[in-house]
Amino acid sequence: MPGVSTLLDCLPADWRSGLFMGRVETAEGPSPILVEGGIAYDMSRVAPTVAQLVEMLPTAKAADGAALGALDALDLPLLSPVDLQCVKACGVTFALSAIERVIEERARGDAGAAADIRSRLEERVGGSIRAVVPGSTEAAALKQALIEDGLWSQYLEVAIGPDAEVFTKAPVLSTVGAGAEIGIRSDSNWNNPEPEIVLIVGADGQAIGATLGNDVNLRDFEGRSALLLGKAKDNNASCSLGPLVRLFDSDFTIDDVRDAVVELTIDGPEGYRLEGTSSMNQISRDPLELVRQTLSEHQYPDGFALFLGTLFAPVQDRDEPGHGFTHKVGDSVAISTPRLGRLVNRVVTSKDAEPWSFGLSALMANLAKRGLLA
Repeated sequence: MPGVSTLLDCLPADWRSGLFMGRVETAEGPSPILVEGGIAYDMSRVAPTVAQLVEMLPTAKAADGAALGALDALDLPLLSPVDLQCVKACGVTFALSAIERVIEERARGDAGAAADIRSRLEERVGGSIRAVVPGSTEAAALKQALIEDGLWSQYLEVAIGPDAEVFTKAPVLSTVGAGAEIGIRSDSNWNNPEPEIVLIVGADGQAIGATLGNDVNLRDFEGRSALLLGKAKDNNASCSLGPLVRLFDSDFTIDDVRDAVVELTIDGPEGYRLEGTSSMNQISRDPLELVRQTLSEHQYPDGFALFLGTLFAPVQDRDEPGHGFTHKVGDSVAISTPRLGRLVNRVVTSKDAEPWSFGLSALMANLAKRGLLA
């Protein structure tokens, strides 16, 4: 894995006491695992996919599977911890990220114009957007004031309006896991990681656990037009998850998600280093409210993974003054929290990342060959 020497470097400090779920690549193919008491269990004979395993919890127990040994000694590659789940994401769920999306829009994807726009917008809005409750009377009043000043934006609409932004981040089975390469488009010159907590939600709409995610974003594409969101967000290897899903129990609950501080470190090949944090207690909409809005008049029979958004917006200059941050090939990106562990990926172009070739047809063929389909 880039930036780590062993699997242990990716695990939360209390990995021996928590309950975790994930996927590994065995000699036979991808297999769901449960980790309990620090021991990993292959659950493929109990539930051949993670999506099925989620629906069997909490009835399915780790001991029902085949013991693989201690997690820190596991000699199997970790995969993204989801498989058949839809991968959804919420955008502009933090005030600072709302301001940065407005800047992208007004700069039309030009990083050099961002600094001046940022200064003018923050001078007008100040801290008011950080305190307003989305959809409230106060939010409506702020919206009207910004319209009158010519500063209203579609990004502010989803930041403080009644409806959250929810979009599809990645196709089923296309996400990459801890240690994999992550991709940015080769024709993008303004982009960044988005360190986030991701909820895993079952078909019944209940959140069963959380993991870390990198919602890689192309600021120049989205800045030119919000209608380019698909190209800005969904490219080969542009979505990473992991290392494992921590399942909710008496010791780890949704309140731990609400209180989490997500740390980000980027180490560039030229010696550049950027550090940042995203404090979940500053989110504008509660995580379970975002789940509710994702479910609005929609069903997910295989469940879904939901990126909750990020406070982090990199403005630290990397090359030219006033041009802020953008990735370089070779960047090592580490996203971490004490309770969820550490997700580390190395940046390449989407063209150079490992091609995505293992889709639904390949998975079904593999499971059939292994005799795991009923």
